[in-house]
Amino acid sequence: MMNRITLFALLAGLFLSCDRPSTPTTAAVEQNPPAPGFRSELSDSAAIAWADRVMAAMGGRAAWDGSRYLSWNFFGRRRLLWDKEQGRVRIERPSDSLVVLLGPEYESGACARHGTEMTEPDSLAKYLDLGRRIWINDSYWLAMPFKLKDSGVALRYFGADTTSTGASAEKLQLTFEEVGVTPDNKYWVWIDPQTDLVTEWAYFQSAADSLPAIVTPWQDYRRYGALLLSGDRGDRELSEIKVWTEAPPALFSDLTYGLLEPE
Repeated sequence: MMNRITLFALLAGLFLSCDRPSTPTTAAVEQNPPAPGFRSELSDSAAIAWADRVMAAMGGRAAWDGSRYLSWNFFGRRRLLWDKEQGRVRIERPSDSLVVLLGPEYESGACARHGTEMTEPDSLAKYLDLGRRIWINDSYWLAMPFKLKDSGVALRYFGADTTSTGASAEKLQLTFEEVGVTPDNKYWVWIDPQTDLVTEWAYFQSAADSLPAIVTPWQDYRRYGALLLSGDRGDRELSEIKVWTEAPPALFSDLTYGLLEPE
């Protein structure tokens, strides 16, 4: 699967005490097996242990696997509905009334723009590819902490550090191999050792870069269903976050624009 992303077991009782060691063990953490293709041979045990702590703090692996439908508004630019189980996505972009439907397994799909369905093969392929890129990017901004052990990911532990605001944190590095649309980039992730939640990340366009292109906080965690999710990215915001137990089938087949707009 192309997401790294190819981007949630209740929270109470999963937060650990203040005197946790810098390299935690996984004994107290529920099973969180890596995705097929996770680069375990290039990852270290401390980084993997922190990834498991993050998963537990945000609701746990069972809650993440059991939360089938997620929807959100990406920075006011577009709305997405994601069916994690079947690999289906609905994207609505207000700037041109674009609707992209992907799936199953993010492969086939349909598209309409300005109310007109695209049937010409080249145009359809162009916008389906755009839809996949949007989904990969936007879902990573929402769900990255759940995807620390995704296919193609190598995790390294960089030790105790501080965030850009001076807060104490544990630092991980993510690099990728043959996954996603930009496999040459990397991320640094800072984790609050008191809560096991990601509090900041940095994005590098190339793994060779010494300075990040983007640094944003992960703030304002809230409960959505069984998951704990963050929408605050500093001067950017993921809004209208929702975990659905069911979704009308028409949302993955109807090209009418506006079906994801809040009632």
